[in-house]
Amino acid sequence: MAPLLGAALALLLVCLLFTSRLYRVVRAASSCGPGAGGPGAGGAGSRGPGSRGPGSRGPGSRGPVAVLVVAGSGGHTTEILRLVHSLSAAYTPRHYVIADSDRMSEEKICALERSKRAPDGEPQFTICRIPRSREVHQSWSSSLISSLRALRYSLPLVFRLRPDVVLCNGPGTCVPLCVAGLLLGILGMKKVLIVYVESICRVETLSLTGKILYPVSDYFFVQWSSLRDKYPKSIFLGRLV
Repeated sequence: MAPLLGAALALLLVCLLFTSRLYRVVRAASSCGPGAGGPGAGGAGSRGPGSRGPGSRGPGSRGPVAVLVVAGSGGHTTEILRLVHSLSAAYTPRHYVIADSDRMSEEKICALERSKRAPDGEPQFTICRIPRSREVHQSWSSSLISSLRALRYSLPLVFRLRPDVVLCNGPGTCVPLCVAGLLLGILGMKKVLIVYVESICRVETLSLTGKILYPVSDYFFVQWSSLRDKYPKSIFLGRLV
């Protein structure tokens, strides 16, 4: 009986510590108001992603910024690659993550990187694959299982790459990757900034992925003022893609 009680108390203590750390991470993310500006914003008095504390390297810091870019498929990939195309050369290396069932995104990514690459430069990107969290028309019950499977692949990948920023725009694949990035911060290993850009197609309501990541994103961009009015933490800068 005593060993079981000790194990239960130890588990309870771990859960309390985890919850406490998660609360601090979420609270730090929610403290970023809409007036803080976007990634790379500077100027006196601005609170850029680079001001997140010691050991963190965000878009406002000097030196290269490692970016984990989550590419969905179809329109999601097109939109996220337009965003990547506008990033400066400081955002290197770029680690693209696509679903293992995605057959088109890799070609688009390689084409973009060829256009960004200097004539005598080395490739500054990698492409990784993980299982898709949810297929189109997949049932919710089976989606839970597939999401847990995607998380199992996301955790070692993110812990190995240790990006400074996770950039995503809506595909379900980005949820386990963002969870893995948050876990790095919860464990005190590294602060990973979550930058979410809602799709241009979302005019009145957020996507399911947006609703999940809205509370924990460091920077949450919407592209319609109607969404900015509904979600006060979001940042509206007009059309981004």
